[in-house]
Formats: sequence, C-alpha cells, structure tokens
Amino acid sequence: MKKLFVFLTVAGMLTFGLNTAVLGQDQGQEAETEEVVDVQETEPTPADMMGQELEPDYGDQSFHYILKEQFIEGGPAFMSIILLCLIIGLGLCVERIIYLNLASTNTTKLLNKVEDALKTGGVDAAKEVCRNTRGPVASIYYQGLERYNEGMEVVEKSIVSYGGVLMGRLEMNLTWISLFIAIAPMLGFMGTVIGMIGAFDAIARAGDISPTIVADGIKVALLTTVFGLIVAVILQIFYNYIVSKIDTMVNSMEDATISFMDILIKYKK
Repeated sequence: MKKLFVFLTVAGMLTFGLNTAVLGQDQGQEAETEEVVDVQETEPTPADMMGQELEPDYGDQSFHYILKEQFIEGGPAFMSIILLCLIIGLGLCVERIIYLNLASTNTTKLLNKVEDALKTGGVDAAKEVCRNTRGPVASIYYQGLERYNEGMEVVEKSIVSYGGVLMGRLEMNLTWISLFIAIAPMLGFMGTVIGMIGAFDAIARAGDISPTIVADGIKVALLTTVFGLIVAVILQIFYNYIVSKIDTMVNSMEDATISFMDILIKYKK
C-alpha cells in the first residue's frame, strides 16, 4: 500500500508539473505573438513612409517662402526666364490697361458738345472742343472737321483712314503679350525635357532605377512645367480682358463716327 501510495503521489506531482510547464509555455507563446502583433502594428508600412515623404510638412512657413523654395528647386536657368516672361508680360498688360482707360470717353456727351459747338460757333468751335478732349473718338472728329471744306466724301475717307491708325495704336503691344503667353509654357516643357534627360542620365550612371535617383530630375521637370503654365494662364486672362476692351472701344468709335457724319450732313444743309 505504501508503495502504491508513493507511486500515485509521484505520478500526480509529475502530471501537475507537466501541465504547469505546458501552460507556461502556451502563455509565453501568446505573449510573444502579442508582442509581434504590436510591433507589426507600430512599424510603418512602406506606403505610409512614401506618403510621409510625398507630403512634406512645411509647418508655419508662409506661402511666399514655399513659393520661393519651389522656384529655387525648379532650377534658376529656366525658372528665371519664365519669371522674366511674367514680369515683362504683366508690365505690357498694365500699360495697355492704363492706355485704354485713358482713351475711353463718353461718346454721347462728346457728340452733344460738338453739335452744340457747330450750332453756336461753327466748325472752329467744334474743333476746339475736340482738341480739348482726349481719346481716339475726339481725334477722329478733329480729322473730319479739318477736311470739312473739302467735301463730305473726303471727310468720310479721312475718318476711315485715321480710324484705322487709331485702332493700330489701341492694339499696340498685343503681339508681344501673345508671344510671352506662347513662350512661357514652351520654356516649362523644355525644362521638363531637360529634367527627364537628367533623370535618365542618373539611371545610366547608377545602373539602377531607384526612385531616389530619378526624383530630383522629375521634380525639376514638373516644377518648370507648372510655373510655365501658371504664367501663361495669368497673361491669357489679362490678354482676353484687353482684347474685349479694345473691341468695345472700336464698336463705340464706329457708332460715334456714324452719328458724327449725320451731324455734319445736317449742319451742311
């Protein structure tokens, strides 16, 4: 009995120890599994790393600073030429806008003054009114009054000829503005081509197509294109505004000259 009791006691102790060891091993494996999962969850994936690299944190930097930094990264050679196109183009646009605003006149009011001057003081008084009024319409009236004594046909031809001259003055420098509109994106595309050539040269030298190798060349290519297109869009908006203003003034000049001829015909009778 004693031997049987001792055997059962030893067997129970061995069984309890074995179960305890197995349970501890299982708990250790579960803890290691949880640590691996935690490590996997905390480690950033390549996509997250690429997202962080593609979205730089500019912090509290101003828009002017960011624009200047991107301008420098785009390369001073082509970016300076594109900036020069923007400055010269904007200067020409501002000059045209100021000129057109100064050339605009109230044609109805001017016609009434000329008609009143013809009735009260004759042709000389009407010429004085036109001489003291700025704008192309007043200049056309003055040229017509200068040849009033030569007949209405001569007056009409003089008005048409001088009107063409004034239209040319209104459209002055528009060809240069359109030139800069065309050149700016071309320069941007040229910078794009040069940047891509540099990227492929870097690939050829390194013998590898790693993103870090071609990133600089592609970035230069994209920046020059973006800035070239921005310059073209800005100048195109000003160009269309100037053209629409010129068209409005030309239509007003044509209507005013027709009314002016009617006034002269009535006065001659």
